[in-house]
Amino acid sequence: MLSRRERVEAIHRYPMTDVLIIGAGINGIGVFRDLALQGVDVRMVDQGDYCSGASAASSHMAHGGIRYLENGEFRLVREAVQERNRLIQHAPHMVKALPTTIPIFKLFSGLFNAPLKFLGIMDRPAERGAIVIKLGMMLYDSYTRSQGTVPRHVFLNRQESLARFPALNPKILYTGTYFDGAILSPERLAVELILDGVEANERAIPLNYVRANGVQDNQIALVDEVGDEEMTVHPRVVVNAGGPWIDHINTTFGRETQYIGGTKGSHLVLNNPDLREAIGDHEVFFENEDGRMVLVFPLGDRVLIGTSDMRTDSPDEVVVTDEEVAYFFDMLGRVFPGIPVDQTQIVFTYSGVRPLKRSDSARPGQISRNHSIETFELEGEPPLTVYSLVGGKWTSFRAFSEQVSDRILAQLGRRREVSTREMGMGGGRGYPKTVEGQTDWIDRLASHFGLPRDRVEALFDRYGTRAKSVAEFVSMGRDRCLSNYPSYSLREIAYIVQNEDVIHLDDFLLRRSKIGMLGGCTTEGLMELGDVFRELSGWDAEQVLGEIERADYILRTKHRMSFKGYVSDRGTV
Repeated sequence: MLSRRERVEAIHRYPMTDVLIIGAGINGIGVFRDLALQGVDVRMVDQGDYCSGASAASSHMAHGGIRYLENGEFRLVREAVQERNRLIQHAPHMVKALPTTIPIFKLFSGLFNAPLKFLGIMDRPAERGAIVIKLGMMLYDSYTRSQGTVPRHVFLNRQESLARFPALNPKILYTGTYFDGAILSPERLAVELILDGVEANERAIPLNYVRANGVQDNQIALVDEVGDEEMTVHPRVVVNAGGPWIDHINTTFGRETQYIGGTKGSHLVLNNPDLREAIGDHEVFFENEDGRMVLVFPLGDRVLIGTSDMRTDSPDEVVVTDEEVAYFFDMLGRVFPGIPVDQTQIVFTYSGVRPLKRSDSARPGQISRNHSIETFELEGEPPLTVYSLVGGKWTSFRAFSEQVSDRILAQLGRRREVSTREMGMGGGRGYPKTVEGQTDWIDRLASHFGLPRDRVEALFDRYGTRAKSVAEFVSMGRDRCLSNYPSYSLREIAYIVQNEDVIHLDDFLLRRSKIGMLGGCTTEGLMELGDVFRELSGWDAEQVLGEIERADYILRTKHRMSFKGYVSDRGTV
């Protein structure tokens, strides 16, 4: 990829472009990649870092949404489970089959609610019982049986369930286990998708920390926050992929829209070894009597808890509240009554806003998760078409991106050159399909570049087949592992900084790695990383301290992190 400065200069030299995408969440990134693969001249900008908004607040699941069946959203669920399977097949380094277990406390509950919801007669939630869940799992399996990517569901009675999960509440009647997918690091996958597009098309230009600042004569004004300069782009098509900020972006074009009626979703990451052991390699997915869903998800040696579902109109201000924490803990107490949880176990929290279509539904959980394309034209010669991407989810981003791209290609008078349906993603391209093949791949790479095998294995786990490029870079210079983060080395971080548009320290902590999410940030660690980035990025002492203060502030205020020491007032206390 060209350097960031070279890409900014390219936009200055060539302001005319086919497509400008505003918003680099998963919808925008998916469309960017798809259009780049078709050879389209495309630019993508985001006011923050790549995948730092709603797409960074996911539940780390690739799933079809089994509970949406009772809303009658069969097409949505069918598409999502098929796309889930494609993610498992084509991004196997990032997306793994995930056994998902539902503890069931009732037999007939929800039996009449489900058809009434389907008919639109009622939307009052009720806890689903065994019969409704069994029927849903059977239908869920039927949608992708021919793909054969994941096993079929299994139902266990109380005795069998407690033998498998001894810490479960003994009042359960059954458990049902079906398979979805775990996205191990959504933000890293997003960056790899961008790199796919850039490597396929030199006219595909992404830039983070660039905001749209209005339109005049169908030319979009952009402000680069990094270089503190203005740019102008004259596109034929604009894609508004701003997620929860879609309506705000449209106001900068002089259009008042009300496409988005988002809901807030919050998550906790806990350091609770007993709970982690209790769930094993399973996600446990359950609901309260009020119909609200909670998941307990294995995240390395931590446990991810989520998610809430509350209406909000302020995507910039959402954080996890004490009330949400209390609700999650109460729910955990119902399902795992013998495992104590408390706030001292929280190592990270995050919250975001789902960019759902505006709805009058009284229940946030009943708002459709479907995606749609809303279109209007700005006056000019010729008129400028603006596509607003409403809804969408991580699981089905590829299919949604394909639909958007096909619309744009038709408008540009072009035909699709490449299908993404059976195409590997990022480090999933050329990924060995067997354990033996993976072992051989790692052994050959370690031998070729003269690196320790365990180091190459760690790179393979993190980057898939992209580990080859990382390993080559690492082998070409003197390297050392970090003291506070020994799974990372100086040369590996240098590769990320040079190739993945790392502008701020928090970009690395929260999105190019999982250090922040797993609760690995310490004052000493931040200081060490600051020294590393000074060496790699040429920051002076003032910049290093400013970046550490910025990361410290974000971690404390947005993610409720608590670690010894803090950085403020130009010093460490």
